[in-house]
Amino acid sequence: MNARTQIIIAGISGLSAVALGAFGAHGLKKILSPENLEIYKTGISYHLIHSVVLLAIALNTAYDFTTSFLFFVAGILLFSFSLYAYSISGIKLFAIITPFGGVSLIIGWLMLIIKVIKTNSI
Repeated sequence: MNARTQIIIAGISGLSAVALGAFGAHGLKKILSPENLEIYKTGISYHLIHSVVLLAIALNTAYDFTTSFLFFVAGILLFSFSLYAYSISGIKLFAIITPFGGVSLIIGWLMLIIKVIKTNSI
């Protein structure tokens, strides 16, 4: 995957995190229970943080972090979006998906660390 594609994906991820965060803050605040709103906010936090990580990876020229990038994208989709869906719908199936997203994010970080350790440049 080339840097241009990664930057576009990072941009879409960041844009959607901000849009969904604004929707949650303004559109869901009066609809969701405080507990469900907190679950939604957790999804937003992880989504935003890892969107910035995606952009950092895309702009990096020292290492090829494509594997990490893909795990982070999968993690955002599985973790954050399952939390959004669960907090709004209350359907437990979405909550069951969330840990798979968390594991994907952890693997993304692990792959990043391993790549740097195994590469002798810089």
